[in-house]
Amino acid sequence: MTPEELTPDSPFTLPGFFDALSDGRLVAAVCSCGEVLVPPRTACYACGGRDLELEDQPRTGEIYSYTEVRTAPPAFEDDAPYTVAVVELDSGARLLGRVDADYDAVAIGDDVELRVRDPTEAEREIALSHEQDWPIHVFETV
Repeated sequence: MTPEELTPDSPFTLPGFFDALSDGRLVAAVCSCGEVLVPPRTACYACGGRDLELEDQPRTGEIYSYTEVRTAPPAFEDDAPYTVAVVELDSGARLLGRVDADYDAVAIGDDVELRVRDPTEAEREIALSHEQDWPIHVFETV
């Protein structure tokens, strides 16, 4: 990717990634070595290569690891406790996100599906000005 191709709205930038998510697309950079990077990056963290292609990703996967947040940041105190997980998508990429289920109802290997929603007021309040309209992804058990 040349510097000219890396524009502020490119899916290889966070604003571009969240624009694609707003449009219903979960995108990743796939390296020639096979590594899948979500959100996309311009260089592979596995091999350092820059031969990356943008590909749509599945919204389904399984819980790889999870935890319960009991002591939340002040903006999310009313939400606590809540579950956060690393999800391995069906493509092999891993993505961190909140799970819309109680901690006791979740297990490693559970099937989940990504849902996209608008940010809550609390989420908007803590976001930087350019992030306030970025969508939020949440995993639901299926």
